[in-house]
Amino acid sequence: MIIDRHVAPYIVFSEDTVKAVLDKISSNKSGCVIAVSSKGVAQGLITDGDIRRWLALGSGIDLNESAIAIANRDFFALPFGAPPKDVEAALSSHVRLIPLTDEAGHLIAIARAGSPGFVIGERRISDTDPVFVIAEIGNNHNGDVSLAKRLIELAVEAGADCVKFQMRDMSALYSAKTGASDASQDLGSQYTLDLLSRFNLDPRDLFMLFDYCRARGVEPLCTPWDYPSLLALDQYGMQGYKVASADFTNHTLLQQMAGLGRPLICSTGMSTELEIKSSVDLLQKSGTPFALLHVNSTYPTPYKDVNLAYLGRLKEFGGAVVGYSGHERGWFIPVAAVALGAKIVEKHFTVDRTMEGNDHKVSLLPEEFRAMVEAIRSTETALGVKSERMITQGEMMNREILAKSIFAAHDLAEGSIVKDADVVIRSPGQGLQPNRLPDLIGLPVRRHIQGGTPFFPSDLEEARRGPRNFDFSRPWGLPVRWHDYQRMKSATNLDLLEYHLSYKDMEEDLSTWFSDVVDVEFLVHAPELFAGDHVLDLVAEDRAYRDRSILELQRVCDLTRRLNEWHPRTAKPLIIVNMGGFSSDGFRPKGDRQELYRRLEDSLGAIDASGVELIPQTMPPFPWHFGGQSHHNLFVDPWEIEDFCKMNEMRICFDLSHSQLACNHFGWSMSEFCDIVARFTAHLHIVDARGIDGEGLQIGDGDMDFAAIAEVLSRDAPHASFIPEIWQGHKDDGAGFWYALDKLERWFGTPV
Repeated sequence: MIIDRHVAPYIVFSEDTVKAVLDKISSNKSGCVIAVSSKGVAQGLITDGDIRRWLALGSGIDLNESAIAIANRDFFALPFGAPPKDVEAALSSHVRLIPLTDEAGHLIAIARAGSPGFVIGERRISDTDPVFVIAEIGNNHNGDVSLAKRLIELAVEAGADCVKFQMRDMSALYSAKTGASDASQDLGSQYTLDLLSRFNLDPRDLFMLFDYCRARGVEPLCTPWDYPSLLALDQYGMQGYKVASADFTNHTLLQQMAGLGRPLICSTGMSTELEIKSSVDLLQKSGTPFALLHVNSTYPTPYKDVNLAYLGRLKEFGGAVVGYSGHERGWFIPVAAVALGAKIVEKHFTVDRTMEGNDHKVSLLPEEFRAMVEAIRSTETALGVKSERMITQGEMMNREILAKSIFAAHDLAEGSIVKDADVVIRSPGQGLQPNRLPDLIGLPVRRHIQGGTPFFPSDLEEARRGPRNFDFSRPWGLPVRWHDYQRMKSATNLDLLEYHLSYKDMEEDLSTWFSDVVDVEFLVHAPELFAGDHVLDLVAEDRAYRDRSILELQRVCDLTRRLNEWHPRTAKPLIIVNMGGFSSDGFRPKGDRQELYRRLEDSLGAIDASGVELIPQTMPPFPWHFGGQSHHNLFVDPWEIEDFCKMNEMRICFDLSHSQLACNHFGWSMSEFCDIVARFTAHLHIVDARGIDGEGLQIGDGDMDFAAIAEVLSRDAPHASFIPEIWQGHKDDGAGFWYALDKLERWFGTPV
């Protein structure tokens, strides 16, 4: 349940039109709005069902009718401040929104079903959003504004989402007799008061630092320790507040903070569970969005006292987003907290743990904070979602190599019945999985199956999809190898063959495979992997490695020129190249990428490409190499691709699957991506994609909007050729390709 005092998205004025009601319901996605008077009194509830009934009963549709005319005046409401349990019990599938009003009927808040969450600045904090990471500077600036600015800059570089400070009005917070010179104070109090009196920043300095945070792209947050500080922060325009553990049982200040309606992130250290529940009850009744941080307020906290398991209990009775604020040494405990459900992480931040002040000793240094953020991001990625288990791309690749499948023990004639003696279980796992054996036994054989070859899922189907002649508005072909190009060419009316080379293919004598002229065009896909686990990388830091890559690509150019002898229809064959530029630990900064592109230009200049055209392939953010997944830096960004092609007068192979994955990861528009790179496209790999690394999927199995993409390509790259690069599409006599081509005719076929 959510009690929300931000009611603007859910209200219309009674005199507003029905059209305004429809617009508001469409935007708030709750299915209803509340009609209020000019003085804010709730006068009626309007649901989408009310609108449908009005449309059905009316003799004419007038969208200028007033909202109150179609509203349900006899609506259910509850008093603001009603026990949260009573409010939650009243919500149901039929009651999706409950107005919460004062004694005079003024709308104060609304209650609705849903997961708790709120927005601070431009960041949404909820159970489904990325972890909100707070760098707690607090008083670690030691009263020095210059040091505070430096800490902000370092926190931004380390990946923090938010930088937090503290504000105290010393005269309001401590009595006139209390101070560091008061001999009656305990030693700890004397020490703390002495630090605060020397390190406390003026509000004007803090406001300037908040502005500095926003200029650097992080959200400022502050803990007000007293009411005057809260008022000052509210006047400044602070978007949310942090409640210190020391004030979580201070209901007076807590109510004052909640009364401002801003989100509160509350630390729960030094409180018993009964005290936490009491404060949670206060916050729930207030309607203020809040989060609860599990904290142990010991500096430093022994690991035995951290008790991360309490996060689950806090979530259970708190009914709010939970997080973790840590005072232990090191950074791995917050990462574990994320694995247990923490959606906010706060850690103290410093440049020197030996500086004066208790917080410095439990603070992370910038490089440690960066390591923590990277581990948090990796952990939340690894957590995934609760859904049906799917085989990942990497697993699929290994399953093909390592797993087993059902093979024919000997030749099987079409029409014969499959018996136990006709099958064996063998590697590799490129066919029907062994667990499907009971489904296969007893079925008629629907094609001639050669002994020692695998069965496929299509062998379980009554109708098999096969080759035919296709009609496309641009040249098209299929990916082939030496051993199957003749079979694939003779199966359909293709215009070209794309030879996918392995480094072993390059050692073959071409005359073994080619004796007659091949009467279609061709292009070549250069290998990524060469002998000795050498993955082609024309921008490698290691000069010797780069020189080896240049040599290998030169060999591909030489082979392509020889291959051209058997393909005279091709004037200047294309060579598709994955140019390199991958890294294992993360993406390279934009400045570094520009240097990589310059290095690529140098490498390409060292290659004799006469008679051929080298075209870089657009790349996914997380490519699969034979050593596993890595990060790719070149030919991922459409604007960088555009700049490179313009500067070097080069064209590209536009791999739709790769680029869709890049768009999914970086939040780009695939249509805009196409707009930018289409005019530089010489050749297309058309295939679907899902998520951030699910490449090579069958058409329709991924995220691709083929209709929108086809429109752009028809306009800006009408002559670019294509192949359907379905992963393992060649298996089962090309069944994956035939299925894809059937689907693609809808968007890329010749207009009728």
